[in-house]
Amino acid sequence: MELSKVTALMKATALEFAILTGHLVLYPSGIVAERLSPAPRAADPSAAPSPTGPDATIASGRRPVVLLHGFVDNRSVFVLLRRVLTRHGRDCVESLNYSPLTCDLRSAAELLGRRVEEIRARTGHAEVDIVGHSLGGLIARYYVQRLGGDTRVRTLVMLGTPHSGTTVAPLADAHPLVRQMRPGSAVLRELAGPAPGCRTRFVSFWSDLDQVMVPVETARLDHPDLHVHNIRVSGIGHLALPVHPTVAAGVLGALDAGGPVAPGAHEGEPGAASVA
Repeated sequence: MELSKVTALMKATALEFAILTGHLVLYPSGIVAERLSPAPRAADPSAAPSPTGPDATIASGRRPVVLLHGFVDNRSVFVLLRRVLTRHGRDCVESLNYSPLTCDLRSAAELLGRRVEEIRARTGHAEVDIVGHSLGGLIARYYVQRLGGDTRVRTLVMLGTPHSGTTVAPLADAHPLVRQMRPGSAVLRELAGPAPGCRTRFVSFWSDLDQVMVPVETARLDHPDLHVHNIRVSGIGHLALPVHPTVAAGVLGALDAGGPVAPGAHEGEPGAASVA
């Protein structure tokens, strides 16, 4: 291995350790579910009711953002990203904790669907955006592709998500969720199947030094039926993806862009886009 690559890996590993240490301190604060954002006040009392509920009104402003954490994690992982989003005009940002006892990715996707419906009814927005880290991205993708979530989710941003499965830590296969993240699992075969007409815009950040995604390219999303934008990140590891300021800026840009990518398009080929 070249000296430059060794140096980059050492720096990334040191950063991962520092982030892990800080996250362990914050972890207890994220165990309890957060307080929900209040419903917006209608600007016009005569506004027509929203299709999401008889008492809701069409909300103004930007779409709500739902943050979904990864395996054995909680909402505390998004402290810094959430701050960036709210600072730049996203006034409704909510995190969803799914139980650490969850044993089926599909169940977590159903829970996500219920939360999205609740947010739509409460805020009056017809659509939301979702940011998922690692397993969280896979859960959100299942909701969009398999449970009709593409009519509810405008943009899905995924950070270090094992779209093709990861082979890291084989001893962890005792956990059902880990088995569902393995190459060739039933869930991944479902997601690899046809998805004609899927409306959601997918943006997938993958890092060339992500030691949890094995191989690293598994965090690229390649599917002929999906609107995809892959973004390569250089020089940081898996835990840094939801906290690195440059990645946060990239996430913000992806959400603010919000426009469609041509069906089947796969932008940001390896080496073409680097945000760190």
